[in-house]
Amino acid sequence: MPSPGVHERLARTLVTWFESRDRDVPGRSESDPYRIWIAEVMAQQTRIATVRERYTEFLGRFPDVHALAEAELDAVLKAWEGMGYYARARNLHRAARVLVEEHEGLLPDDPAALRSLPGIGPYTAGAIASIAFDRAEPAVDGNVRRVLSRLFDLERPSAAALESESRRLLATDGVRPGTLNQALMDFGGSVCTPRRPDCDACPLAADCLAFKHDTQASRPGRSKSVALPHHPIAVAVLRKEGRVLIGKRPEHGLLGGLWEFPGGKIEAGEAPRQAAARELQEEMCIEATIGRSIAVIPHAFSHFRITLHAFEAAWVSGEPCGRAVTEWRWVRPEELSAYAFPAANRDILAGISGASDRP
Repeated sequence: MPSPGVHERLARTLVTWFESRDRDVPGRSESDPYRIWIAEVMAQQTRIATVRERYTEFLGRFPDVHALAEAELDAVLKAWEGMGYYARARNLHRAARVLVEEHEGLLPDDPAALRSLPGIGPYTAGAIASIAFDRAEPAVDGNVRRVLSRLFDLERPSAAALESESRRLLATDGVRPGTLNQALMDFGGSVCTPRRPDCDACPLAADCLAFKHDTQASRPGRSKSVALPHHPIAVAVLRKEGRVLIGKRPEHGLLGGLWEFPGGKIEAGEAPRQAAARELQEEMCIEATIGRSIAVIPHAFSHFRITLHAFEAAWVSGEPCGRAVTEWRWVRPEELSAYAFPAANRDILAGISGASDRP
């Protein structure tokens, strides 16, 4: 059990440590709830270095909630390109429209109202409420979960247990909730790291129960890793009269709203080139001549891996009839940069040149 007064000591020490640092993190010095919201969503599952590069650019295109709500989804996805997890961008766009229609364009300060917005869960609601509105709300991300698990020696803590410990820290008089939550996040990312935490330099070591019990390496307990399934995919850069065929994925689901080249899974025992021809013929009603290989691209998603085999192809006959996308377009190669594609398509786009219809 923690000793008396430990939560207050930990909170004050964390804030002192945090305020002594000068770390360039997007949204850190902001007071505008909209900009804090954008920074928090960008930082989820994206490296801070990448967020740092894209944060100002994104806000330049969508400086306030009205600009984001009025934009076309395609424009938002294009601005998000390269940061992955595109559901975040779709939810930002949807939430902006809700804010304009139902909240006069203002983010609410109530955590429950924040959680009702598309894409805002307990962590994001707590981060916005505490940082933007000074509400004493927990914001438990992966870093904070690790810090709290070690400080209080919790092997497999429930969400309720983590929230309870966080609220006890946030109850410290004179400590701003947003500052404390950011301190916990930073501490988990720089000192109390997943592997080889810097316990010798840790200002919290004297009150850390995992350090006392020598259990920090196993806190929090890890779930057994499972091998990710792998799917080989064949796609075709199909040309017709100087244009290339692309399709738009449905807005809901994996990579929703992004554009892609026609293709599909390679069946067992099937060569990638054969799969590209079959997908065009059977799934899209198009006869084509498959030509040279453009790229072979391995790519990992959160729950599976793919290897993307891309080929040049020349249209022979037929019109697109596949139902896996919501819209087909024939576009000139030089126009492709205006469309938002999944990250795995970058090497394909780089390998496309000229307007020749010869494979």
